[in-house]
Amino acid sequence: MHGVLAEWRPVVDGTIESLLPRTIDDAYLTAFFGEATYAYDSEALQRALSDPIWNLLDRGGKRWRAVLFLLFIEAFDEDPESYLEYAVIPEILHNGTIIVDDVEDGATHRRGDPALHRACGTDVALNAGNAMYFLPLKIITRNPADLPDGVRLDAYEMLMYELNRTHLGQGMDICWHNEKEIRISEPEYLEMCACKTGCLGRIVARLAAIVTGNDGAESAVAEYAEEMAIAFQIADDVLDVEYALQEGGDFGKGVGNDIREGKKTLMAIHAAEHAPPESAARLEEILWADDNTDEEIVEAIDILEAAGSVEYARGVAVDLSESSVSRLEELDLEPEPESKLVSFAEFVVDREV
Repeated sequence: MHGVLAEWRPVVDGTIESLLPRTIDDAYLTAFFGEATYAYDSEALQRALSDPIWNLLDRGGKRWRAVLFLLFIEAFDEDPESYLEYAVIPEILHNGTIIVDDVEDGATHRRGDPALHRACGTDVALNAGNAMYFLPLKIITRNPADLPDGVRLDAYEMLMYELNRTHLGQGMDICWHNEKEIRISEPEYLEMCACKTGCLGRIVARLAAIVTGNDGAESAVAEYAEEMAIAFQIADDVLDVEYALQEGGDFGKGVGNDIREGKKTLMAIHAAEHAPPESAARLEEILWADDNTDEEIVEAIDILEAAGSVEYARGVAVDLSESSVSRLEELDLEPEPESKLVSFAEFVVDREV
């Protein structure tokens, strides 16, 4: 999958740049947003929108949501090049959500550099992140691939449905983050992931089915993408712990981020139920603290390890990945891209530190 991602990433970034150029001028603003009532300040919008957004995008990211969309297009026996602008819808949305998430979580770093609100200011970051919720809707308006009005309406209504559900997931996550006690059940945690992370995956799959007229496949590919996305989230949390373990306690602020942010991961939920009461209480104290020493990060990880929570969470991620693959079996997809979709589901849980 690394080869597929590397092949498509420059194409995806080029398409994003055609929608949001690195350099903003009045001609672009007029063409994309309409005539100014009085006058645009293109210099201000350069500093407040384009620069911070590309600051984040240029840091990396696998662009897997856009690539997954293109794989679905191929699997439906259509030409991916014809749907490139639609491919970047979930990618732009995702990057907008992480800007806002980092503000809400008080994150210090993102992709190896200071979180955008720390680099550019909270006001700029929030405005840029929120703009990235709305910029993709312009793609539906511009209508690449010349879709019928009914298909465009279906795509728009799907986006509104799924985006609203992402905020249910974020709302649960924020509430849990602001509580010391780990009181969440595993089904509630998985529902949070299904909304917060899974809905972006569902957007990828449902949009591909809608724009290519494969309505009959929409439900199955949405289930595939949702389960795969949840597996990705859980595996990502596990990787955060495994990376900290690999560093052996000699690490900086960017490592062990989930613990520093007090994140109630599946591992933490499992440990709260299965660790000795005094260890579970200590884990809650560490997660609740405003700041953590490296020694406390190691202590929290030791509690997760001793309770078997890291291994358990990885097993849940693998089970979800395998279940997502089974969703594809009922569909009549093109064999080569279908095999890549299977590999994609395996990739999200087999990534290395």
